[in-house]
Amino acid sequence: MRPQLLSTVLRAAARPSVFARTARVTPSLVRLSSGHAQESYESFSERYVKFFENAEDLFEVQRGLNNCFAHDLVPSTSVVEAALRASRRVNDYSTAVRIFEGIKEKVENKEQYQAYLDELKGIREELGINTKEELYSS
Repeated sequence: MRPQLLSTVLRAAARPSVFARTARVTPSLVRLSSGHAQESYESFSERYVKFFENAEDLFEVQRGLNNCFAHDLVPSTSVVEAALRASRRVNDYSTAVRIFEGIKEKVENKEQYQAYLDELKGIREELGINTKEELYSS
């Protein structure tokens, strides 16, 4: 009986098992890279400035803002300026105010938010946009 058991074990070891075949097939199903190049901050900013300059209606402006703010970075002032101009061009004041709320949520501290407000003071005055804090300060 022992020689039969030994020969069975040896034959089983020599045959490829179902588990071994599955292990060989599985890695080919996994995609190892996304196929997209990493986008630089400058090209990101340029892409969204162009997007907001060409936005024709409120839906496009809000979709662009959702996509822009979904990234793990704070948009540059040029992107924010283009978004503010686009929101006023489509005549939506509330979206312009909410852009600043989005910036406030994205920055790390109050000093960075204040730096954005200072940098964008001219465009805010030109377009007549107040922040939420200015609207509800009383």
